[in-house]
Amino acid sequence: MHSLSVAEMASALTEGQCTSEELAQVFLDRIARFDTQLNSLITVDPERALAQARAADARRRQGGCGPLTGIPIIHKDIFLTQDQRTTCGSRMLERFVPHFDATIVARCAAAGLVTLGKSNMDEFAMGSSNETSYFGPVRNPWDTARVPGGSSGGSAAAVAARLAPLATGSDTGGSIRQPAALCGITGLKPTYGRVSRWGMIAFASSLDQAGVFGRDARDCALLLELMAGFDPRDSTSVDRPVPAYSASLEQSLAGLRVGVPAEFFGAGLEPAVGAAVETALAALKDLGATVHPVHLPNLGLSVPTYYTLAPAEASSNLSRFDGVRYGHRCEQPANLEDLYKRSRAEGFGTEVKRRIMIGTYVLSAGYYDAYYLKAQRCRRLITEDFRRAFETVDVLVGPTAPEVAFRLGEKTDDPVKMYLSDINTIAVNLAGLPGLSLPAGFVDGLPVGMQLIGPHFSEGRLLNVAHQFQRETDWHRQLPPAFA
Repeated sequence: MHSLSVAEMASALTEGQCTSEELAQVFLDRIARFDTQLNSLITVDPERALAQARAADARRRQGGCGPLTGIPIIHKDIFLTQDQRTTCGSRMLERFVPHFDATIVARCAAAGLVTLGKSNMDEFAMGSSNETSYFGPVRNPWDTARVPGGSSGGSAAAVAARLAPLATGSDTGGSIRQPAALCGITGLKPTYGRVSRWGMIAFASSLDQAGVFGRDARDCALLLELMAGFDPRDSTSVDRPVPAYSASLEQSLAGLRVGVPAEFFGAGLEPAVGAAVETALAALKDLGATVHPVHLPNLGLSVPTYYTLAPAEASSNLSRFDGVRYGHRCEQPANLEDLYKRSRAEGFGTEVKRRIMIGTYVLSAGYYDAYYLKAQRCRRLITEDFRRAFETVDVLVGPTAPEVAFRLGEKTDDPVKMYLSDINTIAVNLAGLPGLSLPAGFVDGLPVGMQLIGPHFSEGRLLNVAHQFQRETDWHRQLPPAFA
């Protein structure tokens, strides 16, 4: 049962081949059996999950179910869940229990999905390997000596190991797409504003976007349909109708104009990864697409631009964690200043502290124009590159990450080398575009991801392209041998 797609599970529930409670138990048993090897989950609540599953079964008997009623899901621990611990992978929020659900959590619950638990993540979503979590690193199901990617590595690893059929994630600079690539699953970061950020703990507010993980494009389409949509509580939410993404998956790719940015295939790309993506491009051509070279001349500015802007926003967003209102508080502070200093020093990890310091520096009076303002100008140049590219092509395609999953500890002592793991994904967030990663092959037994990028609000097109590719390939059906 665990190896089925979400659509197949939903069909089994509809036809009475299993109940939601039985399905939830299958995945809870797999979590109990396998997650000691992966550390993909921070919180698991079997009692709560089974109660939701029984409610879903009752709902099905009454005839009021939707397409995902009774399907299990895991939420990244960055999304608030009422009466259930939400840590953001940090000691700062180790004991924090919210009083309400994030919008996407509430929408999933309203649709009858069953929450199995909360996934591990890089602390406050700051990381590319899921090694900065206060609760320990997550391991890649394809090789537990390697990273799953980050910051949504727990969600990606759980779906890849079939500990859950669906998971939510957040993407600030590639944190859905990069772990999806490294774990061999499908992950979608929607257009900025397409999915509500209300109830998502903020890292960098102009870049953060909630998104989805699934085995394949159809699974992601089904989940995105119910998560997306306007939310008046989120000032960045876009009031725009939500298409029926799953209804447009069968559209032919004949005449699709695929742009291949030369900058994605330059220095730093593992040759074998590039070769796998080239093979995938040939498959798209066989499906009727035409391939065109394009250029994103300012793509090289994306990493320094991102690591100026994101820390600046983080330093502001994380100032609320001061030991006074909620979160970690130091023992026996001598005075208010001591309370602030020690609470933050004890509550935050090394990478979070590094980014707070960088952000505070670039926002300071003497350096604002030289760094922050200049980075905003660079952001505009990057956005314009994409706009020009989409005047001549429909989607852009390239490798999601320049390499396959690297070993745990391999880059922890070199932050710049770690930051470059996201070199192909960051620009998409800077421009607010949708991006999707899907499996496109293997190198030495490790998954390779292919990234699809589209204009604003083209999620339906990206899912369509991914689905047509997945009809002709079986990379997305592969299971890590140790978790089959």
